Amino acid sequence: MKLTCVPPKTGFFNFEITGSKSISNRYLILQALFPNLILKGLSKSDDTQVLQKALSASLGETKEIDIHHAGTAMRFSTAYLSTLPGVDVVLTGSQRMQERPIGILVQALRTLGASINYVKNEGFPPLKIKGKSLSKDHISISADVSSQYITALMLIAPSLKNGLKINLESKVTSKPYLKMTAQALESIGIEVYFESNFIQVHPKTEIEPTQISVESDWSSVSYFYSCLALMATAEFEISTYHKNSLQGDAQVAEFYELFGIKTQFNNNSILLSKTENFKLPSKIELDLNDTPDLAQTIAVTCLGLGVECFLTGLHTLKVKETDRLVALKTEIEKFGAEVIITNESLHLKPVSELNSEVKIETYQDHRMAMAFAPLALKTDLEILNPEVVSKSFPDFWEKMKVLGIQ
Repeated sequence: MKLTCVPPKTGFFNFEITGSKSISNRYLILQALFPNLILKGLSKSDDTQVLQKALSASLGETKEIDIHHAGTAMRFSTAYLSTLPGVDVVLTGSQRMQERPIGILVQALRTLGASINYVKNEGFPPLKIKGKSLSKDHISISADVSSQYITALMLIAPSLKNGLKINLESKVTSKPYLKMTAQALESIGIEVYFESNFIQVHPKTEIEPTQISVESDWSSVSYFYSCLALMATAEFEISTYHKNSLQGDAQVAEFYELFGIKTQFNNNSILLSKTENFKLPSKIELDLNDTPDLAQTIAVTCLGLGVECFLTGLHTLKVKETDRLVALKTEIEKFGAEVIITNESLHLKPVSELNSEVKIETYQDHRMAMAFAPLALKTDLEILNPEVVSKSFPDFWEKMKVLGIQ
């Protein structure tokens, strides 16, 4: 998809963004455990639809469940299926999913008593899962690789006879996502204790009938922050968002103050506007240990504005849909900038004028496509395999057209 920018580039724009994938997928597991939980405003993303199909399939005679590229569906389903007596299934995914490690979660579940075996390569999907009742109630797990492993354990914990105590070893990565999980559990009446590196989830056999409305996705709105930062002047009103959000990526509002973007909360929406006479900094330094999914967006914003940036806390990016650190370096340097990466950091040395007609590889990674799209406000470019955005934001390109990016 070749992108260029035609008017309008300024004005007032109103959007509604699909429900949060992260919140939706947590509640879907809880709904599978407690069927009287009613969910409204679920994400329309591929990942959420894949998880819904996986949960439906687990109730039948299906011998194989394919979750494609959906990382949360793989982690959450692995834990959930392992607790269902009588289930005998192979859980598999795309070629990239079969390269993404899951050994830490599998070992933790085995410690609790789960029956999970590797079909091909040790430590990676596909997995042969035979569901059974898990009796143990205490686990220690490394917390510096993926918060989704821990979330998967937290979500099944209420269904265990004695609940679950989790000791988190090492520095905790993406802690806001664990807090999101704890708050989701608490919102349906499950008792959770979370302090420092210890989590305890109490057992629960049933809950009161409860209806939950899913907030829109903060990761997805980050691309509009990027667009506004690269535009001359405009205002965006975007719904549905809450000031006291469960989502860690709500921190994007604070980060983009560094680019002169103001966020005003109005009932269930946010109003984004530009600070008058704002002077851009020459360099931005951020630790994104709690919000690694914002790294691509912020790096590309800095590229478009000619701002040097040094981003740290990015060690989890190497095991995402692609190795995002390597991918960012490769694609950003096509525009003429210099990028230095380590295993957990990215240092961008920008250029004053961007190369045009650059072709952006997306590596089957939705965030690569969406992060680079706002650059069309500065130079013509082409996004290869643009359909990957459906993983989290199916109507992303329609929203971009409203801003004149097409």
